Amino acid sequence: MGEKPQNIKQKKHISLGVLAHVDAGKTTLSEGLLFKCGRIRRIGRVDHKDAYLDTYELERERGITIFSKQAVFSMGDMEVTLLDTPGHVDFSAEMERTLQVLDYAILVINGADGVQGHTQTLWRLLTQYKIPTFLFVNKMDQEGTDREALLEELKKKLSGNCVDFSGELECSGAEEAGKKEAPVDNSGESPVAEGTQLKDDASGAEKAHMSEEKNDSDEINGTDEFLENIAMCDEELLETFLETGTIRKKDAAKLILERKLFPCFFGSALKMEGVDAFIHGMESYMETPVYPDKFGAKVFKIARDDQGNRLTYMKITGGSLKVKETLTNAGGKGIPEDERWEEKIDQIRIYSGAKFDMIKEAEAGTVCAVTGLTRTYPGEGLGAEAESSMPVLEPVLNYHIILPEGCDAHKMLKSLKELEEEEPQLHIMWDKQLGEIHAMLMGEVQIEILKHLIWDRFHVAVEFGTGNIVYKETIAAPVEGVGHFEPLRHYAEVHLLLEPGERGSGLQFFTAASEDQLDRNWQRLILTHLEEKEHLGVLTGSPITDMQITLLTGRAHQKHTEGGDFRQATYRAVRQGLKKAQTVLLEPYYSFRLELPAENVGKAMTDIQRMQGSFQGPETEGEMAVITGSASVAKMRDYQSQVISYTRGRGRLTCTLKGYEPCQDQETIAEEIGYDSERDLDNPTGSVFCAHGAGFVVPWYEVEEYMHLEGTEIQEWDDVYDDSEEGVGNGARSASAGQGRGSDSTISGIGNKSRGKYTSMYGSYEEEKELKAIFEKTFGPVKSKKYNNNSRSFGNLESSSFSDYAGSSAGSPAGSSGIGLPEKSGHGAWKNSSPAIHRDDYLLVDGCNIIFAWEDLRDLAQADFHAAQSKLMDILSDYQGIKGCILILVFDAYRVEGHPEETFRYHNIHVVYTKEAETADQYIERTVHKIGRKHNVTVATSDGLEQIIIMGQGAARISARGFKEEIESAKKQLREDWNERRDNTKNYLFDNMTPELRSHMEDIRLGRKKKEEI
Repeated sequence: MGEKPQNIKQKKHISLGVLAHVDAGKTTLSEGLLFKCGRIRRIGRVDHKDAYLDTYELERERGITIFSKQAVFSMGDMEVTLLDTPGHVDFSAEMERTLQVLDYAILVINGADGVQGHTQTLWRLLTQYKIPTFLFVNKMDQEGTDREALLEELKKKLSGNCVDFSGELECSGAEEAGKKEAPVDNSGESPVAEGTQLKDDASGAEKAHMSEEKNDSDEINGTDEFLENIAMCDEELLETFLETGTIRKKDAAKLILERKLFPCFFGSALKMEGVDAFIHGMESYMETPVYPDKFGAKVFKIARDDQGNRLTYMKITGGSLKVKETLTNAGGKGIPEDERWEEKIDQIRIYSGAKFDMIKEAEAGTVCAVTGLTRTYPGEGLGAEAESSMPVLEPVLNYHIILPEGCDAHKMLKSLKELEEEEPQLHIMWDKQLGEIHAMLMGEVQIEILKHLIWDRFHVAVEFGTGNIVYKETIAAPVEGVGHFEPLRHYAEVHLLLEPGERGSGLQFFTAASEDQLDRNWQRLILTHLEEKEHLGVLTGSPITDMQITLLTGRAHQKHTEGGDFRQATYRAVRQGLKKAQTVLLEPYYSFRLELPAENVGKAMTDIQRMQGSFQGPETEGEMAVITGSASVAKMRDYQSQVISYTRGRGRLTCTLKGYEPCQDQETIAEEIGYDSERDLDNPTGSVFCAHGAGFVVPWYEVEEYMHLEGTEIQEWDDVYDDSEEGVGNGARSASAGQGRGSDSTISGIGNKSRGKYTSMYGSYEEEKELKAIFEKTFGPVKSKKYNNNSRSFGNLESSSFSDYAGSSAGSPAGSSGIGLPEKSGHGAWKNSSPAIHRDDYLLVDGCNIIFAWEDLRDLAQADFHAAQSKLMDILSDYQGIKGCILILVFDAYRVEGHPEETFRYHNIHVVYTKEAETADQYIERTVHKIGRKHNVTVATSDGLEQIIIMGQGAARISARGFKEEIESAKKQLREDWNERRDNTKNYLFDNMTPELRSHMEDIRLGRKKKEEI
């Protein structure tokens, strides 16, 4: 294909994705959008196997979308790149990768079935990626569809801010005009199809006139009920609406962009009903993003064309990209030298369906495919763009790929690695012991597609064995892992703290090491080694997950240490810690929705109980009953065929991946797998030490007898939150996190009275010196004059909501103008530390920890947790009024699915509810890490494990009991001050004057001075 002139520079780019549950009519709607906007002259149909975006033969045969496709068309003055994504759950990873480059999304709902299980999964992903969303309820032409009932279901299951835009009179007018302008016959053709190009081919004057009309009618023309529904989505907009009675389009567009408003349209894509109104709505309420001048690009897909050329699909997120320009990944942090590359762009292609146009330059906002890059991968960020996190939806089944006789396994492995580039979630693996190739897949449909792809691409007929469950491992309690690597002329030692994380949080990596003990560059290298490898557990050899790994300390040799030494020491530290820990085996769970006749409910409930699953009571929908719940993938994977059998084809089972939960048959599974960690030579558990000029291996259980740095005693996990005589355990925190945000968890896990080195102190600020001495003895002096920014984690840690206070509200640094902070000593203690909290200091309070440590609040929380929260906020508001500090109260909300970080002011304090999968501990540690080196920060918590990290950032701490005493002391001091000033009940003028003013007034009263002289 040759190059041809492009006018992309004159366009505003929008990337628009289409998502849906399978068979909701997503591809049909895409065809309608392309037809109405003039991209195609004939509407293709999935059942006729001629859809414009179904370019792959197997897609047309099966009638489903397998690979994401794109098409470019004009919508008003916007250049829209439409990305059609797969709807089948087996291809969820392909869909999720596309979300990374979307500006807006269309979520298609099947009007006949309503909100299905996978639809809710898609909604959670859209929430996580913060993508503004338009909803189109399709198939409204079918009998039994109820517009009002569907809207209520959308509000209940998706968001209360779903608003029916049929009340938007301009959209309704566009729908009527579209029916008159371009009626569609049964063949899918329009007698005036070319007329739909009118908007695109209009002259500049016509376009300017259209733009002026659009600006003149900025107010939304809609019914009163419709305007009220929009105004109810935002408090500020509601106040404006009550005052003026109108809503501007740009205000509604802003709410859509902020995901506070979700426009809903109803229609039938097959019959082209409601499509014109939908197009008009998107054209009116979509805003084009503003991109930076610096080049950036996000890679979201790897593919190959018919000639075998490797295509890298990317979105330009800043600057521009030209043909023959050189790209590199060297800008990424922590990339080893041997993994860096620099390659030239040969072609830039703009695809629409199966065809493409070549352009010389792609501007910001353009979604394109480039040739010439051989080492890119999905999710990679180029230039100023950061790398994306791993997809949330991942395969849970491991299959053995059976090759035909005479096929070279090693050659086939290399070929399959090409497919892995296009589909990273395949995880093509070579089992050395068995000499087999394995792949991770989502289900049977993906297996069929993969077999077809392998035959088309490599002409090899493969088969797949029985799929095995993909297990994962985590730990039950904190443990320290030590790794030492010291063969002759090499040296490195690493100490890691391994802690269990929240379920679904993945792996998070931090550092609390002193730079006096281990240089910052070595710390960064250790964190890089932790991130670069998939660490395997010691029970079944499955990958580890849901853990926080913190670098405590380490040692390097000035002469003999090389980078590879810390890689070995780090890997061995992880393995040694896992060997010491109590391993918890995790297995994948499905969330299911089972629809079946009422007479089969008893059978279904019995089956679910036999599978050790959980379910909610059946709900009746007409003649059918609906059961929802969860069960392990291992028990439910073949249940679909049983449902079809005993319901005689009337039942339907829908499963979506819920996540990983503790395995119910851990010992049996571990015995069946038969993994021996000591025989895994690629993942050694021991360490290498040196004596008499030669290295020797020390087994994991003897490493601590040989290690060169002092170890850290870790107390029992049940004692971590022990701050009262009863000892509130970790279970109380988990319960509070659930109760505080709508969970039905119960309080459990009361700890014992034994106390270890990490246990919280009973005293107040006076005992801060004792804790500091313990810290410095273990890790070296606390460095407070440097700001250590070595913390890393999987899952992007957002900036603190209070970072702006660091340079303004908290006062100016000592020595500058304004209110100066107290000077720090060389060891990190505040010189004027009595009393510890002053005006303009930061005080971070772990809300759930305090509630379950104070007896009165704990008793109240057992009856009503929200009442306990309100009481604590009132107490802290009074305390802030006395002290004048910047007080941040943090509550856990990590168990609330899809919950974003929520921050609001309560009187004179800041209240934070953490986002999903982030505990209050993690938020506090993150905030202290950002401001602890620059400001006086105190943390009120009795979490013994947290103390060691916050002290490492130069912050002070106070236990829950000490904090309660501090509050009582502050109140007592306030009362005493008031009593001293209040001699009697009378109020005299001179009593409330400053000494200087009182002196002046006395001179006037006695006639020594006149009023004019003062």
